[in-house]
Amino acid sequence: MMIHSLDLPPSDDAVDAWLAVLTDAGAADLPQLPAPSRREVAGRLRVRPARGRYVLLAADGGAGVAALILFTDEGNTHTALLDVLTVRPQERRRGVGTALWERVREELLAQGRTSVMTQFDLGGPGQAFAEPLGFENVLPMAWYEQELPADGPAQVSAAPGYELLTWHGTVPDAWAPAAAAAHAAMDDAPSGDMDERPPVWTEQRLHDMQQVITDRGWEQITVAAVTEAGEVAAYTELVLPDPSGPRALQHGTVVVPGHRGHGLGRAVKLRMAAEAAARYPALRRIATTVADANPHMRAVNESIGYRRGREAGIFQLKL
Repeated sequence: MMIHSLDLPPSDDAVDAWLAVLTDAGAADLPQLPAPSRREVAGRLRVRPARGRYVLLAADGGAGVAALILFTDEGNTHTALLDVLTVRPQERRRGVGTALWERVREELLAQGRTSVMTQFDLGGPGQAFAEPLGFENVLPMAWYEQELPADGPAQVSAAPGYELLTWHGTVPDAWAPAAAAAHAAMDDAPSGDMDERPPVWTEQRLHDMQQVITDRGWEQITVAAVTEAGEVAAYTELVLPDPSGPRALQHGTVVVPGHRGHGLGRAVKLRMAAEAAARYPALRRIATTVADANPHMRAVNESIGYRRGREAGIFQLKL
């Protein structure tokens, strides 16, 4: 089985072939989810991650694909993320996955990486493939999904002393310092035994992370609870890889220590759902992952209508 590296950015034909693999695999493994759109896949493949660089691999005949992100941010050049390793259902058990993995492993060792992590649903083909290679579940989690009501969620206000603000795309310059400081509060989120170290959040890092989403042709909404003193006390982020599609992904939700206990996490999430429903009429569901070791966020999600779904985990291999 021949494995070749894709030129960056990949051609239209390469994007179409990649999309076909993901669509076939998704139909077999997760038939309850909509297939990825071409806009989503093309954006991901053609715009490099803010924190690293891509290595994209494909098997001959469109049998399978793999995407490796080699982190370049300070403190994480020892590790990497296996973002995708997918084989068409009809091509499985023929050595395609093994051939892709061997090329990934060669790249990791050549770049001096000592670990690699990935995310899998429990009980699926990813876990069955990875565990015999030595991958271990270092951060158990689950997918949670909220279905938006037909008439849209009700609007909500923050606790006294706080105001809810919404921005689309990158953070406004006036709020960038406070927003970057609030992102640093994510450092106390459960991380299990992951080798990846929390990033150092600066205005530039925040801008770069959000600009990638825009450059990919995706859309992002941020709702923040702010104080009169100019602090971002809490925030939540929603990303729509295909703004015309039925599904969005809830990214980080953080309440800064010192502002906890005022219901701000619940308030920003409820306002987010209302804003998203009003702006994107095709949107039906919002999905997110929450670590099992984060009971507070699980409780917040469940209180506003999120329901626990597929069990998952961050799997890690020491090389």
